[in-house]
Amino acid sequence: MLSTPVLRGTSLLIAPNAMSLPPRAETLALMHEYTANESLRKHMLAVEAAMRAYATRFGEDPEPWGAAGLIHDFDYERYPNAARSATEEHPSQGVRLLRDRGWPEDILQAILGHATYTGVRRETRMAKALFAIDELTGLITATALVRPSRSVHEVDARSVRKKMKDKAFARGVSREDVILGAQELEVDLDDHIQFVIQCMQSSADALGLSGSAAPSPAEGTK
Repeated sequence: MLSTPVLRGTSLLIAPNAMSLPPRAETLALMHEYTANESLRKHMLAVEAAMRAYATRFGEDPEPWGAAGLIHDFDYERYPNAARSATEEHPSQGVRLLRDRGWPEDILQAILGHATYTGVRRETRMAKALFAIDELTGLITATALVRPSRSVHEVDARSVRKKMKDKAFARGVSREDVILGAQELEVDLDDHIQFVIQCMQSSADALGLSGSAAPSPAEGTK
């Protein structure tokens, strides 16, 4: 959040902790610079879409929320952090890079908080939303990709909940984080899943999840 400018004499000085958000195009370019993997790029686009929608739902500014979603994993490919270090590699290295570029601190804290191993508490609604959305988008994507049409339009909360129970499916997705995220955000889990699905459906083309054909009205989900 921007702090109040400090007036001194006839000059307008910005307080030291006042930081501005870069344009989305610049954020997207930075994400692309650090991330070559197309699936990881689409993951961040999915999180961005849901973050923007949740910001609007909660009466918040969608720009910083969307930026947090778009950039939260930009350092993962270069600094994957297999050791789950609290201070090195992803997401700490990315946060250091963003801080050097003058990114707002509330976004940086949200990015740190989305990885439980950093030990950074999720104190803002933005941080809680990022954590709640992150793993869920992976589960929704995996659910869509096993559909015959590979379309997110054929996915609903019931089908995702069914896949959640299958421990062999999308093993890398933490079910515990999905459940905890909804609890921290204080939203019903089924409603949360359906809301994020709808966000991803709205961005299906960009996410590569529009499928081979649009589902017919008679088609349901399993």
